[in-house]
Amino acid sequence: MKLCIVTHKVKKGDGQGRVNYEVAKEVIRRGHNLTLLASEVAPELADNSQVKWIEIPVQSYPTEFIRNFVFAKKSADWLQKNRADIDLVKVNGAITKTLASVNAVHFVHSSWLRSPVHISRTRRDAYGLYQWLYTALNAHWEKRAFQKAKVVVAVSEKVAQELVNIGVPRSRIQVIVNGVDLEEFTPGVGARQTWGLPENVPLALFAGDIRTTRKNLDTVLSALAKVSNLHLAVVGKIEGSPFPQLAASLSISERVHFLGYRRDIAAIMRAVDLFVFPSRYEACTLVLLEALASGLPVITATATGGAELVTPECGVVLSDSDDIDALVTALLSLVSNSPLMQQMAKAARSVAEQHSWNTMAKTYVDLFEELIQNEEHSSHPHLSPSTRSVSMSFSTTGAN
Repeated sequence: MKLCIVTHKVKKGDGQGRVNYEVAKEVIRRGHNLTLLASEVAPELADNSQVKWIEIPVQSYPTEFIRNFVFAKKSADWLQKNRADIDLVKVNGAITKTLASVNAVHFVHSSWLRSPVHISRTRRDAYGLYQWLYTALNAHWEKRAFQKAKVVVAVSEKVAQELVNIGVPRSRIQVIVNGVDLEEFTPGVGARQTWGLPENVPLALFAGDIRTTRKNLDTVLSALAKVSNLHLAVVGKIEGSPFPQLAASLSISERVHFLGYRRDIAAIMRAVDLFVFPSRYEACTLVLLEALASGLPVITATATGGAELVTPECGVVLSDSDDIDALVTALLSLVSNSPLMQQMAKAARSVAEQHSWNTMAKTYVDLFEELIQNEEHSSHPHLSPSTRSVSMSFSTTGAN
């Protein structure tokens, strides 16, 4: 089988890039040939004899919009010349202009454009206008790309519903949840003094971009002001963030510990007691699964993609991201009940264990092989029919 993945990056350390990295490894493991149309590829993949990397350099172009446009054109030109030699093409969103067999959707720009926290609604300047234009054009191109794909993979139930809302038939959507590294993110005990965090106090963690209000740290800080014995570690770039000042105005600076951008998030998760992330808009977030894998009770919100994984046994899902009182209640219910948090920690790990990177990758490649098998049978009617139809594989999760 000859497969082609079209994406910007295929490597660890990048959300979408990590997904494609794990899928590529599984493709290789099964003995298939793989072509990667990408700007960046992990060396161990680029050097593999089963992999052909068609490099599409775009880093020199000044804006993401232009980089994406150039990438889409160059990848489409290559596919137009070589498509006959490829059995199946997997893409992400509107990354290329060429028809794809499988389109894996990590973000639906149409939904983001309608969000009340879209940058164009919070920034009434040239940058806000640029973000509106960028999102609107992506929404237009994506809709066309989704309609043409044989199968559209959504990375969360939230994304699946957003796809239905723009006209993608539910019968063509399969949900395959992103994976998590169960060895890197694992329960344990971390030394809080490593990061200057206080010992012997309840400690929650918030992680995300804290330069905007989208991740909703403002609501978390407002709730923290009403939970007097709880401390909060915050991971995210501090430069340009309004939240240290907000913490000071709420008189909680001594209980909020801004750690800046960190790469040792797995270790930090082993040093805290729970994870709080009621984002106002999230298609799907890897950090949610990473917290579950680390054995952390999770407080999140329905607006956060992936929240469907958080069961009452392992956390709390708020119906309204901005409901401060509901968040206070959730925090108090955990902080005041150590046995409950211990039970939730075990349940959280159990949930995460259903969503390893390996499981996710196998689900993708199973889908690829099934699509090709069905196509071969439809092209050669004398063959016996496939015992598994694509429609039967359209489960609501990609775990099993």
